[in-house]
Amino acid sequence: GISAEGGGGEVATNFFVRGLPSGGQFQFTPLEYDGIPAFSTFGLNSSAFDVYYRNDLGIDRLEYVTGGVSNLFGPGSVAGIINYVSKTGSDEHEGTLQLELADREGRYRSDFFVSGPLGGADTSTFYAMSGYYRYDEGPLDSGLDTEGFQLRGNIKHEFEDGSGSVTFYGQLIDDNVQFFLPIPLDGESRDRVRGNDGDDVYTANSSEAALISYQTPNGSYETPIEDGVTTQGGSFAVILDKELSDDWSINTKFKYATYDHGFNLFLDGDGVISAPETLSEFLSNRGLGDVANAQFNYTTSGRAVDEDYLLFSNRILDRDRDATDFSGEINLLRTAEFGNAEHSFTFGTFFSNSEAEDINYITTYLADFRNDAKLVDLTVTDVDGTLTGTVGGEYVVSQNGLINAGGLTGDRERSARRVAFYVADQIEQDKWSYDIGFRVERFEGEVTQRQITQASISDNPFLNDAIENMGVRSGDFFRDSVSATEWAVSVGALYKLDDDVNLFGNFSRGFFFPQLNGQAFNQFGEFGPYEPEIILIGELGAKFNVGDLNAYAAFFYTDLSDRQAVEFVNDGQGGVTTIIEQTSSEAYGIEIGADYELTEHWKLSGNLTLRDHEISQSESNPEFEGKELRRQPKVILNTSIAYSDGEYDFGLFHNFHGDNYANSSNTVELDSYHLVRLEAGYTLNMEEDQRARVSLGVFNLLDSDGVTEGSPRQGNSQTADQAYFVGRPILPRRVTLRFTYDF
Repeated sequence: GISAEGGGGEVATNFFVRGLPSGGQFQFTPLEYDGIPAFSTFGLNSSAFDVYYRNDLGIDRLEYVTGGVSNLFGPGSVAGIINYVSKTGSDEHEGTLQLELADREGRYRSDFFVSGPLGGADTSTFYAMSGYYRYDEGPLDSGLDTEGFQLRGNIKHEFEDGSGSVTFYGQLIDDNVQFFLPIPLDGESRDRVRGNDGDDVYTANSSEAALISYQTPNGSYETPIEDGVTTQGGSFAVILDKELSDDWSINTKFKYATYDHGFNLFLDGDGVISAPETLSEFLSNRGLGDVANAQFNYTTSGRAVDEDYLLFSNRILDRDRDATDFSGEINLLRTAEFGNAEHSFTFGTFFSNSEAEDINYITTYLADFRNDAKLVDLTVTDVDGTLTGTVGGEYVVSQNGLINAGGLTGDRERSARRVAFYVADQIEQDKWSYDIGFRVERFEGEVTQRQITQASISDNPFLNDAIENMGVRSGDFFRDSVSATEWAVSVGALYKLDDDVNLFGNFSRGFFFPQLNGQAFNQFGEFGPYEPEIILIGELGAKFNVGDLNAYAAFFYTDLSDRQAVEFVNDGQGGVTTIIEQTSSEAYGIEIGADYELTEHWKLSGNLTLRDHEISQSESNPEFEGKELRRQPKVILNTSIAYSDGEYDFGLFHNFHGDNYANSSNTVELDSYHLVRLEAGYTLNMEEDQRARVSLGVFNLLDSDGVTEGSPRQGNSQTADQAYFVGRPILPRRVTLRFTYDF
């Protein structure tokens, strides 16, 4: 019932939960490492939680928890929690070294993991450390690189009396990742189209556009787009687990993190035309006269642009998003017996304080249409004086590729404070297991919005006004706060029918606090009502274990009320504006999954999700009622076959993603697609627990061009009947070779 796709690259993964309306990026699912949130509050800006951490060889396993009272703990979410669990040290020294090489413009990555005891043979203190360095010129040919590193580690001390442990965690990251947005595709087939160099276009990212700079009243502005998504900083955390007595124990978690973070990306067009144009179309669409009176020249070489070439005017969106986050959790646990039932009580509190900036700059440039597009300068002759006031004057439309120095378009700072209290009980009685829990939470948020005005650096009649004028801070600001209190309850039960069959059911009533980046100031600088979004989730199912077959089947139902979905769409003038869709939705369906061991070495696995969903109510757009949820297929199928004998291993993995709609208006249908991955390796087992493995991985084995989304900036206004369709295909086939040495 969950799906993820990383068509944009390594970060901002679009993660979807069955039947919940979102654009992905962990909106409903906190992302945790070792039970501590990567960032405690979503919506201070639109950066996804995964921009702050990268996975490496120090990860032991991934847990996804949904249903039951465990989702009431910590940051809480009845929709589910994603938790990566780190490896910790033991009394044996061990480690792993790994080198990874990949095709498609070249990728090099080195990883390490080491762990062991700190001190002598009888020590009770252990360490673990992992990290990577990665340089990648792909996976798409943009001329811009992905580069960076991360170090993570922990020191665990086990108390001599065996009552528990305390573990200190640390992270240091300095990483730049290129991000890819939708591109123009063929309007009918949705296939990639040819660029001016004759090659299929995979991305609109441009290394030459990364050199753009312009003057502002406050000095020169240089776009940081070359760095892509940047994360610099780190975190420190501590976890204490200790038994206080035979019946009482305590678990505490504290973390502080600070990051210099920027999310810089190329958008999917100029927000006006957003499609490739011929030279004459570009002039005609902007009232700039005839191609005979225009000079199109490449910025770097000065060579004239070929008459039959296409142009693509695009925007750079630079977003400064520095952030700090503190979170803490304290749990008291009590075990007790009442009658013939065993109870495990949890009394806990969670609190957090988060701050983040959201400062945006937009720059529009003119380039030709190809991978790693080339900047274009445009000058037109003013034959009648309407552009410059001078007949025959030379009017500069694009200077060094720059068409519109939009400058500052948004400047906000948001903070959030959360305090929650919860109590839960897990009950074991004969063949029954029960879960019941309650949570109440107080949320307080504050937003400071610095106002923007237009400023001019010159008044040259022969220069495009959009190059001379840009947004700057006016000195005025709005500030307001919101607050709300809400409660959640969760109940669940499991019945052991016999040794092979378990029956289970659960019900949760939960909530989400509306994202702060969706709160708009009115003319008086104030916010409107702030009401939590209520979610109801129910599930009934069975688990089976018969011989070599493990299987499950479950029916589910989800109801989400008064959801404030935050969308960033084109304003029709080259800028981006925030739109709030306030909707309610319903979904129901069935999930089936199974693992079957064919032989000692061969294993088959698969799961199928069938669901129906709709927008049940829409206050902002009543015409959406009854429409399907965006980007949520009714059918998801995963299958795999794997072989391992300790020396050779092989795995073939298949995902089917069914038809779905790109927007809430259901005007753009996205066809189903198949994604196949292959992994095969050989392991050489040596003496003294040493192993060397060489493996080959192939992502998108069949090189599918399945389209995962339309244009998020066009939103509900996007149609499917144009010459070009703006959409994002899954990443193309990539072959990776890995060398791994365990010692």
